[in-house]
Amino acid sequence: MKTMEQHRILFDEIEWQSPHPGARFKVFRDGTRQVRLLELTPEFVETEWCEKEHVGFVVEGELEIDFSGRVVRFPQGSALLIPSGATHAHKARAVTAHALLFLVEEVVASKC
Repeated sequence: MKTMEQHRILFDEIEWQSPHPGARFKVFRDGTRQVRLLELTPEFVETEWCEKEHVGFVVEGELEIDFSGRVVRFPQGSALLIPSGATHAHKARAVTAHALLFLVEEVVASKC
């Protein structure tokens, strides 16, 4: 199965992965970078604070991100730019039936 041809990533050819209830994603990795199509539902609950960098776009739906008590809403069409580190620790949750995000990230060992 080819997932990239001449700099094109075909998400339709990539299998969904479901690491947690209410979350699934498709990912393409190239060296230390990856692009992810991430879908969250209200069933998804982050038990730990994520300190990973996220750069992306909300394709469908709406989500809230809790930054240590300061909650920010990201409706469809919003972009997000979350730096890495404890200062920017966060937890995300879908506030609609599903939230679909497109993310560009560094490949790091992380739980989120």
